Amino acid sequence: MSELGPDPRRQEKAREYAGLTRRFLFLELGLGVAFMLVLLLTGLSSGLRDLLSLPQPARVVSYFLIVMLGYGVVSAPVAAYRGFVLPHRYGLSCQSWQSWAADMAKEGILALVLSTCFVAVIYSLLESFPQGWWLLASGFGALVTVVMTRLAPVLILPLFYKLRPLADAELRSRLLRLAERTQTRVGDVFQIDFSDKTSTGNAMVMGWGSTRRIALSDTMLRDYTPEEIEVVMAHEFGHHRHRDIAKLTIVQSILMLLGFYSANLTLTWAVPTLGLDSVSDVAAFPVLALVLLTLTLLLAPLVNAYTRHVERAADRFALAATSNPNAFVSMLTKLTDQNLVESEPGRWTEILFCDHPPYYKRLELAHRFRREEH
Repeated sequence: MSELGPDPRRQEKAREYAGLTRRFLFLELGLGVAFMLVLLLTGLSSGLRDLLSLPQPARVVSYFLIVMLGYGVVSAPVAAYRGFVLPHRYGLSCQSWQSWAADMAKEGILALVLSTCFVAVIYSLLESFPQGWWLLASGFGALVTVVMTRLAPVLILPLFYKLRPLADAELRSRLLRLAERTQTRVGDVFQIDFSDKTSTGNAMVMGWGSTRRIALSDTMLRDYTPEEIEVVMAHEFGHHRHRDIAKLTIVQSILMLLGFYSANLTLTWAVPTLGLDSVSDVAAFPVLALVLLTLTLLLAPLVNAYTRHVERAADRFALAATSNPNAFVSMLTKLTDQNLVESEPGRWTEILFCDHPPYYKRLELAHRFRREEH
């Protein structure tokens, strides 16, 4: 059955869902750009700064909180439709409105606290080092990226999902033997309870050092064979063996350096042009946000191309580690149907939006491996 490819009816839904999701993503981006431009060009940003007669650190924090809360109110209907209504319409979510709202509240508070701390540090650097702030900010951003990449799965994931040791002793032993065979050190195997919120499947290796562990969603444990789960985890081990987390952190650090340098050039131009006090004037925050957002969008195709390369290498590792292309194909077909992923996106869709190789290209890789093996 897996050789026949994904279910055509599921693929029709996948194309609809992907198209709608992208439209609402663009709508959210448009709202964000419009919100920042209104703040900047109407004088609201300067007015808010003047209203906050506080020392600079307190002014920055207060300004940022007011602006982000304001944007949260403006964008809430679109975010709710994209995050709650669409997944329910297409059968990807079974979460109640109350549960979803509680998760969004936790996520929003956490994001607001972390981003406020980050912005406060950036503006402290802007004020203290107006010439070289962008270099120091890039270093700080890289440090934050490393810490969050390492600790977020261990500290933040449990806030949203229940984790418990895997009860299937045979599967646990099988995966730990695979880890030993691929020279990937892991502590234990855990189950993540996805099924009370979503129908999608996922698996990961999270944590670092002594806290590194395998985590499998209960939706995957329910629907996949041990051979298919083994291939999934071999793919994840491939990422660790290839040091992909470190490589992606370096890429993100380079992009941050470029982003903050571009922001520095733009702020230097904007201060006299827009009548701002200095580059550390918090009223210029919309300029900073717009530059970083624009650069992120422009560089997204390059980042996606790199991550697709990384994912292809992990696929090759999984095939070599398990020598089981049949399980790879059946796993991939199930996952494509289950997570409602387009199997053959258009070329431009792949370039602009896909951070994984499309299903049909991964299938070709498995068939090529099978021919080479025989």
